[in-house]
Amino acid sequence: MTVSFLPAFLLIQLPGVEFPGGSQLFLMLLRWVHITASIVWVGLLYYFNLVNVPFLKELDAKTKATVIPNLMPKALWWFRWSSVVTVLVGVAWWMHIVATDVRLAVANGQTASSGTLSTSFFLIWTLAFAVEMGVLMAPVEALKRGPALGVIVAILVLAASYLFLSLNQQEWISSRALSIGIGGGLGWFMMLNVWGLIWRMQKKIIRWNLAASQGEAMPPEAAKTARLAFLTSRINFWLSFPMLFFMGAASHYLMRS
Repeated sequence: MTVSFLPAFLLIQLPGVEFPGGSQLFLMLLRWVHITASIVWVGLLYYFNLVNVPFLKELDAKTKATVIPNLMPKALWWFRWSSVVTVLVGVAWWMHIVATDVRLAVANGQTASSGTLSTSFFLIWTLAFAVEMGVLMAPVEALKRGPALGVIVAILVLAASYLFLSLNQQEWISSRALSIGIGGGLGWFMMLNVWGLIWRMQKKIIRWNLAASQGEAMPPEAAKTARLAFLTSRINFWLSFPMLFFMGAASHYLMRS
């Protein structure tokens, strides 16, 4: 049985299912797409945080109203869709690893099922995003100050990682499956930030700046919306470092003996 070269994001596997035939070429292409998309995503994330934010601060309101509607829609299109490709193709690759762990465990006479591992991954990291979103959307401004928000997100991510590892201590689960479960979980969390917060806020900012370029006044909530988009983007910026560490650790660092 062979594997057709469908778009990788359509090949997210159900628990316990692995790629038929074990096509090494296909798996290599899957990783290549994942890495290429991640370069686009993380590269744009770094551009926004290290270049674009300082640049926009130097512009006057009139120039911003011209630059933002022309620059941001194009940049954000690549940003948000590269996040989708990166994460979904990465999940497909991770599911293959988990399926391989299950197959090896069963071959050795162990009882193994990927249900808990895959379910806990999506549930824990989606719940972590929901909590973070609640904090960012809350009316309590003290929670959104840099140091306070940093501590909250750090505790949230550490708790999610600890819970994921605690629920998946079965002997048959490989170190790389656990490592990607954390690194990929951070990627899932960051993708939800892109679509659930950053893009929602940026759509408003683009629309308001386009209207401002035609002579309309910026609405009162513009500064608050821009601040929320900035905070979420900055969270993703800092989380990209542990995300990349754990993705690399999957092949180069043993999380368990």
